[in-house]
Amino acid sequence: MKKHILFLSISLTTLGSFAQGLKDIIIKTEGENFDAAAKDFRALLLKEPGKGENYFYFGENFFKRGEIDSAEYFYSKGIEVNATNPLNYVGLGKVFLTKAKAEDAKAQFYKALTLSASKNAEVFRRLSEASLATEIKNPDDAMNYANSAIKLDPKNPENYILLGDAQLEKNPTDGSMAIKSYKTATTLNPKSAKGILSEGKLYKRARNWQLALDKYKEAEAVDPNFAPAYREKAELYFLSGKLTNSIENWKKYLELNNSDFARYRFMSALFSNKQYADAIAEYENLKKQNYNSIYMERLAAYSYAELGDKTDKEAYNKGMLAINDFFANAGANFKYIALDYKYKGILLLRTGKDSLGIIEMEKGIALDQNIAGDVYSEIANTAYKQKKYERAISYFNKKITIDQKSLNNNDWFSLGRAYYYLAGAKQTEVNNIKDASLKAIKEPEYKQLYVKADSAFSQLAKLNPTWPTVYIWRGRTNASLDPMAEKDLAKTWYERVLSNVKPEEKSTTYKKETIESYEYLGYYYVTKKDKTNADLMFTAIKDIDPNNQKQKDYFNPPKPTAPKATGKTPSK
Repeated sequence: MKKHILFLSISLTTLGSFAQGLKDIIIKTEGENFDAAAKDFRALLLKEPGKGENYFYFGENFFKRGEIDSAEYFYSKGIEVNATNPLNYVGLGKVFLTKAKAEDAKAQFYKALTLSASKNAEVFRRLSEASLATEIKNPDDAMNYANSAIKLDPKNPENYILLGDAQLEKNPTDGSMAIKSYKTATTLNPKSAKGILSEGKLYKRARNWQLALDKYKEAEAVDPNFAPAYREKAELYFLSGKLTNSIENWKKYLELNNSDFARYRFMSALFSNKQYADAIAEYENLKKQNYNSIYMERLAAYSYAELGDKTDKEAYNKGMLAINDFFANAGANFKYIALDYKYKGILLLRTGKDSLGIIEMEKGIALDQNIAGDVYSEIANTAYKQKKYERAISYFNKKITIDQKSLNNNDWFSLGRAYYYLAGAKQTEVNNIKDASLKAIKEPEYKQLYVKADSAFSQLAKLNPTWPTVYIWRGRTNASLDPMAEKDLAKTWYERVLSNVKPEEKSTTYKKETIESYEYLGYYYVTKKDKTNADLMFTAIKDIDPNNQKQKDYFNPPKPTAPKATGKTPSK
């Protein structure tokens, strides 16, 4: 992360051009224009180094952008220079909550209340906010603090925004009390873009997209420079499936706040929209700007894994560098999520480290069983591509055990071919066995694999009933089970290929499959001594490919070769 703590090195000459008050700088933070606010805070601290509240709100600027270490530095510095200002104790308590140190946080909050004698509305507001700002949320405390602020400062609209946030956190399925509080805030200040936006966020939470959008547009109308309104619109459009509109609003957000942090958030949106190439482009530009963040490295690794190496042969290696950097800098105490291990596993698989990749993916499953299906599919498909058919089959079957319906087209296709190729390898082994009794014992093993291959292809056919390729594979599989065409196992599937290929595709898109089907059916009719239909099949091949050897051999069988003369007189 960028550390913005060396502010004292700024030249005093900057003070002459600085005319921003604390309130104006806080507005920049609330508008998520964090870099501009940080610049102004540095100048303000040079001008007023002894005011504790300046340090607190500078810390808030970092806390809201997720840079907790820098936030902690300024809260602590504020206590150092002005130990009687209560606000920095609130900030420090909030930092303790991010570290799951609830008792330490409680002690800091108590200090803030003691120093303010419970008569400072701003302290209550910040305590209310802190009670919901981390994963350790306490909506009851947040409501109590907000109500205390209301008693001391009843005309301040932010009290009611905070109260509404707490009420919604307390009863997420009932927004009636929260919306009442937000309405009170906007009644007190009809120009409060923040209050209007809060109403919109409530509607978004209830998945009422239109009402949420109306409120976001209203917030924009009140303050066209309030960047969070465009961000919320972008996220709303993403959730409602309007990806183009989402990116358009992210770009408007960047027009108002084109900081490195804002571009990182844009990168996150691009990843969520599955625009992996664009996400990587943002990442690489941010790296050039020396912007560093473990979360950025995480997203970059995810993006490289998803994009693949078709356009960049080094993509997987770059992804490995990013994921290794993420894990190294996040450290042992970081709260990793299942996807971290999933994507690390994918990248390891893609760079040839199969065993290590599987280990990482199993760690992900241990954190979240919901990713098991995707993980097993990833391992299985990778194993298939590497011709490790037994491993592929094993992991596809693990996925089937979880939920057979979750297998997609590619899963069934790879599973069927894995069985087919494994069966072929086993069949070759059996054919090379000279012991007839042992051969008879082994023969059912490979035949059973062909049966399982056909079963997988039949599942694929249910998902793609008009796809000719699936019937080619059913035909091949059943031809292997019935090589002499004694049971008519393959005939139906080759006929199905031809019935699903359009006339214009027989010599273009599906030329290979069409010829294979006619060849098999021609062979079939030859075995049945049905010359009429055999002629039809091989004529069809000739029309598509006059150079096809099998149709040539059919219509012009090679003449028997005369035996070579031995020079011996035949015995009588």
